[in-house]
Amino acid sequence: MLSYEEALDIILRTLAPLPAEDIALPEALGRALAEAVPSRWDMPPADNSAMDGFAFAAAGLAPQGRLKVAGLSRAGAGFPGPVLPGEAVKIMTGAPLPEGCDTVVPIEVVEEVAGVIEFRSSVPNGDHVRYQGEEFRQGETLLGAGTTLRAGEIGLLASAGVARVRVHRQPRVALLTTGDELVDIGVRPGPGQIVNSNRYLLTARLQEEGCTVWPLEIAGDQRSELTDRLAQGLQADVLITTGGVSMGDYDLVQSCLKDLGFELGFWKVAIKPGKPVLFGRVGDKPVFGLPGNPAAAAATFQLFVRPALRRLCGYCDPLPPRSRATLTAPVSGGGNRRQFLWGAVVEEDGRYLFTPSGKQGSGQTRSLQGAQALLPVAAGSGDLAAGQEVEIMLIYLPGGAAS
Repeated sequence: MLSYEEALDIILRTLAPLPAEDIALPEALGRALAEAVPSRWDMPPADNSAMDGFAFAAAGLAPQGRLKVAGLSRAGAGFPGPVLPGEAVKIMTGAPLPEGCDTVVPIEVVEEVAGVIEFRSSVPNGDHVRYQGEEFRQGETLLGAGTTLRAGEIGLLASAGVARVRVHRQPRVALLTTGDELVDIGVRPGPGQIVNSNRYLLTARLQEEGCTVWPLEIAGDQRSELTDRLAQGLQADVLITTGGVSMGDYDLVQSCLKDLGFELGFWKVAIKPGKPVLFGRVGDKPVFGLPGNPAAAAATFQLFVRPALRRLCGYCDPLPPRSRATLTAPVSGGGNRRQFLWGAVVEEDGRYLFTPSGKQGSGQTRSLQGAQALLPVAAGSGDLAAGQEVEIMLIYLPGGAAS
């Protein structure tokens, strides 16, 4: 049986980013660049003042430290002519440095009386000047391919005159939940039935990842119905199914996929929960078969589907973020498969604290409530004590902010 790392490697070697599209910069938040982006001009575009104060030529400063104020330079309207030796120009933050000036003195360290300023202290030559191109030059690469466009990156590109960017397309994901026992939300389950919670759980996770979600109708455990639904889902960029991937008489997903040309990547991974997870392709369409148990479906989504989606979206690093944390409660070791335990994360005194969820069964939806991370526990490992430092796989940062 494959290890987690071996299965993940198969996925990442199989998939490539989706084609790129050209979109307006304000629409690109959260997307990954498909190509490097150069600047259209220098920034700053000209030498300018970093302070409200007075601009002058340091070499022209008289021994008595007095300068005549010859005018004003403000942002958007600079001083019209050269500044002569022995003169200064009142200047606002961001205003262009007038011709003949090389230094700015802050307004609070001079005294202005009747159009003349007198210095209260010495001023270094070149002080408080922002020079043309000191942030970046025209044609300089600002961001590389694969960079995630967050607010800071959007602001940087806007300052460089970039109005449109090429980003990888975000996937349209078909989501198919299977099983005769499922009823939709709003229907009271009868004997032997359960609400189709996986549809809502996975739809929410897909939306958090920026995907367009196409929830298909529930497929019962009949070959013809299941095959029809699977064929329908293959019209999307990615197909995800839940249920029907184990070894029972009615676990028909893999068999029906083979009728549609399915090429197996792997089936079964040595993890808990989520052992019967399935991955492969029909043509160029990736297909994930997740277990039907909610906690197992959620875990395999985080461990396998999320990295795959990030690879398709072109992000530099598709793997889940990891961090060190301190256990607040003991954790049992052992087992013949690597376990992934759900838990909550808080920050205290500059460190993360990880509290395992109370119930960790694969069918326990309650274990997901409030969970912000997964704790990997190696097969055959010893027990972990409260206070021990461990490595966790973050899903959300403390406070609920998406990682």
